[in-house]
Amino acid sequence: MVTRRRQTRCVFFIILCGTLIAVLVPGLASEAKNVRPLRLLEQFLTGPMACVDEIIFACRQLNYDPHWYANFGYYADSAERKAYRAMGRLCKLNLRTGQVTVLLDDSEGTVRDPQVHYDGSKILFSYRKGGTENFHLYEINADGSGLKQLTDGPYDDIEPTYLPDGAIVFCSNRCHRWVGCWLTHVAILYRCDANGNNIRPISSNSEQENTPWPLPDGRVLYQRWEYVDRSQVHYHHLWTVNPDGTGQMVYYGNLHPGTVMIDAKPIPNTEKVAAVFSPGHGRREHNGHITIVTPKAGPDEKASARLVTKGSNYRDPYPFSEDCFLVAQGPKLLVMNGRGETNEIYQLPPELIQAGVQCHEPRPLRPRPRERIIPPRVDLTKATGRLVLMDVYNGRRMEGVKRGDIKKLLVLETLPAPIHYTGGMEPVSHGGTFMLERILGTVPIEPDGSAYMEVPAMRSLFFVAMDENNNSVKRMQSFLMVSPGETTGCVGCHEQRTRTPVNRGQNTLQAVRRPPSKITPIRGIPEVFDFPRDIQPILDKHCLRCHGYEATEDDGPRAGNVLLSGDRGPLYSHSYYTLTVRRQFADGRNQPKSNLPPRSIGSSASSLMKKLDGSHYSVKATPHEQDMIRYWIEAGAPYPGTYAALGCGMIGGYGENKQDQSDHQWPSTIAAAEAIKSRCAHCHDRFLPLPLAMSDNRNVPPWHGQPGYVPRHLMFNLTRPGKSLILLAPLSSEAGGYGLCRPKGKAAEPNEPLPVFADTNDPDYQKILALCSAGKKHLEHIKRFDMPDFRPRQSYVREMIRYGILPKDLAADTTLRSTSADIDVYATDRAYWRSLWYQPVTQTGSQSN
Repeated sequence: MVTRRRQTRCVFFIILCGTLIAVLVPGLASEAKNVRPLRLLEQFLTGPMACVDEIIFACRQLNYDPHWYANFGYYADSAERKAYRAMGRLCKLNLRTGQVTVLLDDSEGTVRDPQVHYDGSKILFSYRKGGTENFHLYEINADGSGLKQLTDGPYDDIEPTYLPDGAIVFCSNRCHRWVGCWLTHVAILYRCDANGNNIRPISSNSEQENTPWPLPDGRVLYQRWEYVDRSQVHYHHLWTVNPDGTGQMVYYGNLHPGTVMIDAKPIPNTEKVAAVFSPGHGRREHNGHITIVTPKAGPDEKASARLVTKGSNYRDPYPFSEDCFLVAQGPKLLVMNGRGETNEIYQLPPELIQAGVQCHEPRPLRPRPRERIIPPRVDLTKATGRLVLMDVYNGRRMEGVKRGDIKKLLVLETLPAPIHYTGGMEPVSHGGTFMLERILGTVPIEPDGSAYMEVPAMRSLFFVAMDENNNSVKRMQSFLMVSPGETTGCVGCHEQRTRTPVNRGQNTLQAVRRPPSKITPIRGIPEVFDFPRDIQPILDKHCLRCHGYEATEDDGPRAGNVLLSGDRGPLYSHSYYTLTVRRQFADGRNQPKSNLPPRSIGSSASSLMKKLDGSHYSVKATPHEQDMIRYWIEAGAPYPGTYAALGCGMIGGYGENKQDQSDHQWPSTIAAAEAIKSRCAHCHDRFLPLPLAMSDNRNVPPWHGQPGYVPRHLMFNLTRPGKSLILLAPLSSEAGGYGLCRPKGKAAEPNEPLPVFADTNDPDYQKILALCSAGKKHLEHIKRFDMPDFRPRQSYVREMIRYGILPKDLAADTTLRSTSADIDVYATDRAYWRSLWYQPVTQTGSQSN
């Protein structure tokens, strides 16, 4: 056995020889001259890296998209626009000689995510061959021979890792869903056999998951992104799952917004992990701070994370100890110690750097021990799993909740999106939810606070604790999934993860003394709400007498500035927009907040509910009507009930179809802008952008809160142009207007303003009316989801054909959206969601339909 002193001498001698060879024979191993072995590497090669002679790494061009997840597939607006680049290489670097061996070189392809097998003889990686569009899993021998493809199909399989039981876990867009706040595909966790067979998902997430890696105890550590009733750019943290998909659990950070925690791997001989903490909503190629996380204090302890680096331009850490890491930085590979000090061990040649190629995913090429094998807990012949809740009253932020207050759990499902076009939520909501939510029903809570239920497997479920009046007490703001045949449970409602269950003097929970509760559907309540269809008729019946355009002067909309007509504005109906900005319902508001106090979100915190119980000017909705409003709020208060509404029927909206962006081209726009500037800008110059851009700002305060401010969502009536507030407010009451505005330089008696327009014959009035009428005509052409003959965008049809939901021979016209006006988008969405439901495996091994 070589002593440490002899090892050190050998290393020094080898390094010296390598340097002399590179100088004296520059044509030999041309890329070796880019290696600069320095002091840290020398120390590591005689310490924690003593058994490491070679490392492998990938090279590829830097992606254009700044998002950490947008690096495979194509974009929603055009299947021809790709999210990946090329110049892929799989390389091997000898740390002791500096020799670089290219195992795979594909200038038109992309190589990523290499992982070395336990025996050190082969490498698993993701590869998009030049001339093809999809990433698949491949294996190659450590000497570059025996390239073998494992997976195939029109899907992208990325970030694979070996499992100790011989299987492979990886991320894939086989899940048929799109990021709910961007225009790229989602990849979630899958597993397959060693040969690529028996592929199945082990997650139901609607959003991106990344970088799975086995922990020593056999669990898989990975990054999970989610935003159920909270900010879409703040919650992407570390989670664990058993290799069969059971036992999903937060590992670290889910209550602390603002960092993407990714590329985590266990540090040998410790309970700690090394990860990248990518600032904010994350950076391209997973760049961030190298960080050490100690999980012993639980997932919520901020002090458990220690930044190793001050800089945030590192990625792909591979730990050998708490004081020794391999990392990538741009076109370089580095070794790093626990103080963030680095030495460069390799840099790409200049011609590759100039082409935008960078280094990625350095891994040691050596044998390593297998992790513990966790026996499978799934039963793939089952369509459901079981969930036990020990005590709903055991948890954080439960102040004011008394035992007996909670009677049931409302069970909801967050629904994946088949397509998406922007970074916004429009028109699903106005500053609120990005995702549609399905109401499945309720399950009872026993007097001791326990619940036991059977739930559908492989579905993203969340819960709302409800009182005896069916009002919300506490909301989950996350989701869980139960695998087929799995029985799992939770201690309480947002309970401390570091606390053990409390025995309240009973031998058995009351809920488990009986068979599990089936989810009871709520009679007369739609599974997925649609505001114009389900909520507007209730407002028409009870609210328009005071809050409609035809209301009298004494009790009309100008008395409270509340307009609840279903007439259409540029993006939303006037009523939906008004209820939103007036905060008449309490939702998550896309805020980086969670684990809120009881009764601070949902129906119990919504003013609208109190206005329907008879106390608000004797308005008394029926019990069913109140339930409709209640459960619409609990389902996220969406505007449309279909994802086909995305990118459609919006004028000036974020995500508006480019083919629909013609409002600024109307001749009436210029004329109306001139009229508004001359007649209105003296009071509204800050709040009427000219020319009359129908731009949007979802974060503006309610329009009554800013003097002179009238939001475009209420300013224009695209159902009845003559009822546009931009016309009614300056028009005299004698002529049918509101007479709220006075001309520039005209004095008036108190409460008796002179109108800007004495009658509708005023030429400037007619110019503005022409603009509003042109808006109506344009909306009738492009169609909104609640209008007759609505046609979804061509890309929605394209994806539904790809998923097998719509027939392949459905004609499509790219200049419009779809030549077929007969697509029932609500039924299409439902069929799409059903296609994602888990189908149990039969006794013959096939999945049932």
